[in-house]
Amino acid sequence: MGNSAGLPPIYADTQIELASAKIIASFPVNTFLENLAIAPDGTIFVTNHEVGEIVRITPDGNQQIHATVEGKVSGLAFTNNGGLVATGWNADSIPVVSLVTSDGTVETLLTLPDAIFLNGITPLSGTQYLTADSYRGAIWLIDIAQRRGSIWLEHPMLARSNSENVTPAANGLKRFGDFLYVSNTEKMLLLRIPIDTGDKPGEPEIFVEQTNIDDFAFDVEGNLYGATHIYNSVVRIASDRTTRIIAQAESGVIGSTAVAFGQGESDVYDGRSCGTAIYVVTNGGMFLPPPTGVVPANVVRLEVGKAGYPLNNS
Repeated sequence: MGNSAGLPPIYADTQIELASAKIIASFPVNTFLENLAIAPDGTIFVTNHEVGEIVRITPDGNQQIHATVEGKVSGLAFTNNGGLVATGWNADSIPVVSLVTSDGTVETLLTLPDAIFLNGITPLSGTQYLTADSYRGAIWLIDIAQRRGSIWLEHPMLARSNSENVTPAANGLKRFGDFLYVSNTEKMLLLRIPIDTGDKPGEPEIFVEQTNIDDFAFDVEGNLYGATHIYNSVVRIASDRTTRIIAQAESGVIGSTAVAFGQGESDVYDGRSCGTAIYVVTNGGMFLPPPTGVVPANVVRLEVGKAGYPLNNS
């Protein structure tokens, strides 16, 4: 994985098994694609972080601006009626959770002045979502029906080791079974938090050390597919905690930030219907440019041969 930036060589001895890759859509250099959510009909929604846009991409790559938020937009998840819930900051740099209707109308659900940096968001159950606060070292519980936000868990393992470091700590998060998995990018940890029958958190534990995960997705077997951001790759971490590199720079994933599974039969590959591909969004290396300089941001499709685990499987 040689790199000239002096990064810790955490994947130097990792086996490489590249998945079949296809670039679905590209954006101009210095576009920071941060997150994505994929609808049942195969439509891909991506957050263009720094300009506050949510872009709608058809399975064949056609792009349209779906919604614009006044400020910046980070994480993205679906509501149960086909809308979207998005995290970010408003024009006054106050953390905000927005609701976006299926026709692209944006409404501020709530502002969270006690939050610092709302990042990944994922369904917990019903109208409740969890969102990572990358700088507070916390996970917020957001109830979109009650329009309420409260701390679900605040813990040193979710925090940065040094508050001067701009790298996000708690970043991506997804539920698999009775656990919430959370990446702490700044500490290069993948964490696992038990969820009890009342959807309350237990004590976090380290699942994998020395891995640089931004956001990620699970397949039905419990394999985790993670975007490694500054390591310009996508890794698969099996339930036995072993890691394989399944995409790297030549796959088009420079500056990979997030991963989501395509949806069922609407996900067509080479004329075949299948739901066994992941989609990766990138920023082209904006945070740590490769030797070639920053490249266009991409949405890349990787055939992984497994079906995705349902996000609302609670």
